[in-house]
Amino acid sequence: MEWKIILFLLALTFILILLVLWQRKKNRALQEKLEDLAFKKQSQSLKYGKMTEQFLPFLEDYPYDPQHFRFIGSPIDGIQFENDKIVLIEFKAADSHLTEKQDKIKGLIDKKRVEFEEYRI
Repeated sequence: MEWKIILFLLALTFILILLVLWQRKKNRALQEKLEDLAFKKQSQSLKYGKMTEQFLPFLEDYPYDPQHFRFIGSPIDGIQFENDKIVLIEFKAADSHLTEKQDKIKGLIDKKRVEFEEYRI
């Protein structure tokens, strides 16, 4: 009778091990799916952001004439050409911050390290 209990416990242990392995495989597949969805969401957000940035100068509270705005996209969103100045524009939403490259560009402008050059061919 004792060997039947041992055999039953071994079979139960084997079944539990198979269930754990199956669950781990299922969890890995779900994790991969989740990572793929997160990547797609981030990619979609970036595309939406780039598309939206092109229309922001046409909002009512934009302080300049949108006809004089030129979209660049990267590393800054665009350039606003006014009669008395040229403004590099970077649109940010909520609590987002300048990238390292954008911060360096801002620093160069603050230090008046901006030049105009003409190349003739």
